[in-house]
Amino acid sequence: MISKFLKTIPVLALALTATVGCKKLDLAPTDRYTELNFWKSADNVNNALNNVYARIYSSGPFFYNEALSDNAYTRLGISAGFPDQIASGNFTPTLARFIGDWGFYYTGIKAANLFLANVDQENGIEAGRKERMKAETRFVRAFHYFLLMNWWGDVPLLTNDITPEEAKTVTRTPRAEVLTFILAELDAAAAGLPTNTQYAAVDRGRITRGAALALKARVLLYEGTRMAEVVSVCEELMSNQAANGTYSLYPDYTALFTPATEYNSEVMFDLQYVPNLRTWGEHIDFVPISAGARSNNLAPTQELVNSYIMTNGRLITEAGSGYDENNPYANRDPRLSATVVYDGGSFTGADNVTRTIHIRPGSDPDPAAKDEYKPSGQGTATGYYVKKYYDRTAVAGFNSGMNLIMIRWADVLLMLAEAKQSLGQMNADVWNATIRPIRQRAGFTDAAALNFPSTGNLTEIIRNERRAEFALEGLRIYDIRRWKIAEQVLNGWAHGAKYEDPSIDNGYIRAQLRTFDASKHYLWPVPAEERGKNPNLSQNPNY
Repeated sequence: MISKFLKTIPVLALALTATVGCKKLDLAPTDRYTELNFWKSADNVNNALNNVYARIYSSGPFFYNEALSDNAYTRLGISAGFPDQIASGNFTPTLARFIGDWGFYYTGIKAANLFLANVDQENGIEAGRKERMKAETRFVRAFHYFLLMNWWGDVPLLTNDITPEEAKTVTRTPRAEVLTFILAELDAAAAGLPTNTQYAAVDRGRITRGAALALKARVLLYEGTRMAEVVSVCEELMSNQAANGTYSLYPDYTALFTPATEYNSEVMFDLQYVPNLRTWGEHIDFVPISAGARSNNLAPTQELVNSYIMTNGRLITEAGSGYDENNPYANRDPRLSATVVYDGGSFTGADNVTRTIHIRPGSDPDPAAKDEYKPSGQGTATGYYVKKYYDRTAVAGFNSGMNLIMIRWADVLLMLAEAKQSLGQMNADVWNATIRPIRQRAGFTDAAALNFPSTGNLTEIIRNERRAEFALEGLRIYDIRRWKIAEQVLNGWAHGAKYEDPSIDNGYIRAQLRTFDASKHYLWPVPAEERGKNPNLSQNPNY
């Protein structure tokens, strides 16, 4: 069922400032809305809240942020603000991505500030519902600041709407103050939000108390030094579902990312789309060419493929794993085939026909060989295509109305596991409540993969589990930055499958040479355009 509250997502019009024709500024015309009467209409208030929701996030960074990490490569980054230039280290503060993201988040914050400042002018909406609407808006504003803080560190903290003149004089607020604000906002939002079971069906997709608590756990997790608080929030979500919402792992990992399972038990917060009204279409450049894609512009890397463990729980590099480089996709984590299309793998297209995809050069019996790897051309640049989130019901141009999941229950479990390990509290009981059910849901059956490991680096095991579970969902770049391993995994070549000269990197495709300078790249540069407008905005180090 489509969430009806987002069937239309209007943007606030110029009615907020239109006063032409009024003889006195305190007399509003009756034939149109102005800033004097706009907020007195319940319909306008509802539309303004929809506008806040519409500005939460977009499909572009959701998918293409993977190309900022070691999970994927894009060779034509103009589609999403040039992530290829960021990944290669070949960028300046004038890059379109920086000004685009900065403007996107602050536009969303402005919409939230306007709503919170004016919603009480309307007197017809029931008080409890209005408080809920405020809580939804505070969550969204906190989410924007969380992303700003992660990319830029210190950022201007604006808690009310400001004039264009004031915008030219603001300064960057210390990151610690922004963090304090975010956590306080999420606490306030959680206190004012219903649980997922308290919303009526018509309101499915709205922000819930569970979403606010889960985002709070993520904010704390990303700090790296507040793991005890992460444990507290996650355990509260797990132990008190009557008060915080009812969630569980959806039993089928592959089906989790399909339109038929929207609003399932695992979804805590998702980006709302509606067929034929608000859609996304990135997969036209992700999936196999034989499935109707026009080209390939986001290709999983060999590094991602290598990270998937064997069905016996061992890394492919571990002794006794059973990994065969000549048959590399056999006996691997089932999430690999649910996420990535590899040579000899299957793909079910919009016609519901399942086909074997031939990617290795010279392997396709069809002379057209649309999906085969070539050093240049429209096909994959790494020897892999994307499968996760493919929507067989999408309309022409691969336009899909399927929601994109921003936070799901698996994240709560993995956040708890990571925090417990960081505190030295990881044990079989914690493992069995977190990693084991995630692997069981993925399709593992071997006891060696399901049982608490007696050997190995638990920190790396949990981190790798997170990588496999959330691959191509846009989270990897945040993880490698907060773990401070970006200089390890983002320097050197991003590779593809073993289809090239065996004398160079053992034949693995060299897709892109990456550079990550730890002295500066952990923060993005404040956009040059913003600093040109406001010289009070300081720059991050070494830019």
